[in-house]
Amino acid sequence: MAQQYQRIVIKIGSNVLTTPNGLPDQERMGKLVAQLSAIHQSGTEVILVSSGAVASGRSLINLSEKTDPIAARQLLASVGQVKLINTYAHLFEKQNILCSQVLVTREDFRDRTHYLNMKNCLEILLQHKVLPIVNENDVVSVTELMFTDNDELAGLIASMLNAQALIILTNVDGIYNGDPKKPGSAVIEQISANGLDFSSFISTSKSQFGRGGMITKSTMAQKVAQLGITVHIANGTKDGILTEVLNQNVVHTRFVPNRSASGRKKWIAHSANYAIAAIHINEGAKLALTSAKASSLLPVGVTSIEGDFKKGDIVKLIDETGTMIGQGVAEYGSDKARERVGKKNEKALVHYDYLYLQS
Repeated sequence: MAQQYQRIVIKIGSNVLTTPNGLPDQERMGKLVAQLSAIHQSGTEVILVSSGAVASGRSLINLSEKTDPIAARQLLASVGQVKLINTYAHLFEKQNILCSQVLVTREDFRDRTHYLNMKNCLEILLQHKVLPIVNENDVVSVTELMFTDNDELAGLIASMLNAQALIILTNVDGIYNGDPKKPGSAVIEQISANGLDFSSFISTSKSQFGRGGMITKSTMAQKVAQLGITVHIANGTKDGILTEVLNQNVVHTRFVPNRSASGRKKWIAHSANYAIAAIHINEGAKLALTSAKASSLLPVGVTSIEGDFKKGDIVKLIDETGTMIGQGVAEYGSDKARERVGKKNEKALVHYDYLYLQS
C-alpha cells in the first residue's frame, strides 16, 4: 500500500471530523486513524494536519452568544486541543504508534530560521517513527495572523518536507465542474499543474465548520502541484477513503505535479503573505525573468521601489500592469536598491536561486 509515495501529508478537515451538530465524530476518527496507521506501518512516512480543536472544545464547554468570536475561538481551541490530541494519542496507541503534537502559527513561516527550525523538528520526529499531528495554534493566532485555513498549512508542510503527496480530506468527492448539488455536475478527476480558473464553476460558500472554501483548496492545490507534489482532494466521510485514494480505486480529484523545486524555492513560493515591500519592474525584466534561461532581477530592470526592506526580506515583483509575477529574497536593502534603480552593471537585487515566479 502507498509504496508509490515515501512521505505523505494528510489533511483532515473539520467537516470530516465533526457531526452535523458541530461535535466530534469519534467513530470516524477511529476509522481514519486505523487507515493512517496501516499506511504508517507499511513504511510510508505520514504527517497528519488535523482540524477539530474548536469542535472538541465545543463538546466540553458552553459559551454565551455574547462572547467575543475571537475570544470564543481561543477558549474552545485551548480546551479542545487537549481533548483532540488525547483522542488521537489513545487511538494511535491502540495501533502501537506514537504520535506527537506540533502547534504552529503563520509567524513560524515568516523567516528562513523559523522555517528550518520547524522543518528540523518534524524531520527528527519522522526519523524516530513518530507520527506528527500538526494544527494551527488557534489559541495565539488572531485574525490577521491566521492561515486561510488548515489547507494552506498542509500545503506549507508538504512543501517544507518535500512530501511526494498531499491528501486533503473534505466532505465532497473532489472538485466538481459545477454545483455538486445540481444534476449533471461531475468530479474533475485530473487537473494539470497549469490549472484552471476555478472561480467560474466552484461555489464560493465555505464549509459549515471550516474557514476555507473549495476555491481556497483548489488554488493551494495548484500551487503545491506546481512545486512537484501530487495533490489529492477526496471525500473523508467515505469508509476506507485513504486506502482507496492510494490504490486509485475511488473517484476524486488529483492534481498532477508539474516540476520539482528546491527546498529554498518552496519556502519562497509560499511566502508572498510575508512580503513587506514591492519592486516594480519593466517589460524587459519581466521577459528575462520568465524566459527559459535562468535570470536574476538586475537593477536595470527596476522602475521603482515601494516600501522599505532589509537584506533577506521577502519582496514582491510587480510588472507594468500592476500584476504580481512572483516574489524573492532581497540581496540588499531598499536604500541601496533605490540608488541603483535603472542602472546597468549593478549587483542583482533578487538572485535567481532566491526567486519564485508565479506560473
